[in-house]
Amino acid sequence: MSEAKTETLQYRFDGPEDAPVLILGPSLGTTWHMWDRQVPELAQQWRVLRFDLPGHGGAPAHPAGAVGDLARRLLATLDALGVQRFGYAGCAFGGAVGLELALRHPERLASLVLIAASPRFGTADEFRQRGVIVRSNGLDPIARTSPERWFTGGFAAAQPAITEWAVQMVRTTDPGCYIAACEALAAFDVRGELGRIGVPTLVLAGSEDQVTGPAEARTLVAGIPDARLAVVPGASHLVPVEQPGAVTDLLVRHFSSAWQQPVFDTATGQIPLPAVPVPPAPVVGPGTTPLAAIAPAAAQPEPVGRPDPYDAGIKVRREVLGDAHVDQALSAADEFSGDFQELVTRYAWGEIWDRPGLDRRARSCVTLAALIAGGHTEELGAHVRAALRNGLTPAEIKEVLLQTAVYCGIPAAQGAFRVAQQVIREETTPE
Repeated sequence: MSEAKTETLQYRFDGPEDAPVLILGPSLGTTWHMWDRQVPELAQQWRVLRFDLPGHGGAPAHPAGAVGDLARRLLATLDALGVQRFGYAGCAFGGAVGLELALRHPERLASLVLIAASPRFGTADEFRQRGVIVRSNGLDPIARTSPERWFTGGFAAAQPAITEWAVQMVRTTDPGCYIAACEALAAFDVRGELGRIGVPTLVLAGSEDQVTGPAEARTLVAGIPDARLAVVPGASHLVPVEQPGAVTDLLVRHFSSAWQQPVFDTATGQIPLPAVPVPPAPVVGPGTTPLAAIAPAAAQPEPVGRPDPYDAGIKVRREVLGDAHVDQALSAADEFSGDFQELVTRYAWGEIWDRPGLDRRARSCVTLAALIAGGHTEELGAHVRAALRNGLTPAEIKEVLLQTAVYCGIPAAQGAFRVAQQVIREETTPE
């Protein structure tokens, strides 16, 4: 019998050899150099380890098709180095690795920072479509548009050298590894598991980030029991590059005050998994001007009786249909139709869509079939978009529509195909 060898990652160390280890995880399409401006100060207190994703920065091109695979490779690298416990900060894809570590290997993690991260990154189809673009055209289209996603317009215009550096980072990435990373993000979804994260966590977002910005950050803070939020003004997706001073300050403060120590059980002679979290000290003291707006997770009052489903309903409705659709529906409501909008939010979305018995992919399938059966094509377009947002691919939506052709009739399915085809073209064609 033979045992498959886990691939290790390309890495570099900075800082004193006897200091606690702090790991910095990169974003998709970048290299460990995205952390260059943070290392000098961090390396004064920590042994800083930076790593490259497979096929990035000249690293061996061994694609990893799941975030969990990357976490295992990182742990294999650390095991080979004799590193057992560490702090971790990750940006975007690196943040997904941090979430995976906190959920699957909490005994290894002392403290966590999630930057430009999300419990689910967009829709599965968005990342699969990006893979289609790379397979067809190489990485150049992705590279040329990266500065628009990563930086604010003012920063990109004022820093042409950094903008060109960003473009070249993507261009020199291995296409197969990039596509595999897109597949990994397409499958990544830990929204239902955030409550199990027990490590002290700082969630950090750029105020201008249109990819994974403050809304996604607040979702993380609401779900992780011991989490705090920091929003960095004047920054987009690659916050450590665009606002290096603010990010460095926040990292130093968090890891200095919220480093969770393992608890040794004298009865068993072991360290329980996970260790009991230590509440972090205040990040900003009296009289201090913060570099970023920092707020603790809001304390939730004890529920009395059955909670009103409206709040859950408006959250689910926005997540499924999108803010623009919901804002339009609510803004159009008046004294006559306002009660109906409240009924829909409270009962359709708060009572039914929020039930745990089916996941959202399944509920989208049922909803599409029901709308077609009822001839409600005026609502179908919005729910095709919702199905893509919930993780259905165009191929899966096609299968739902073919199924309705058998049970609802050819004319009904024909009209549904016209609506869905137009929506899918709009949603999957790269800009």
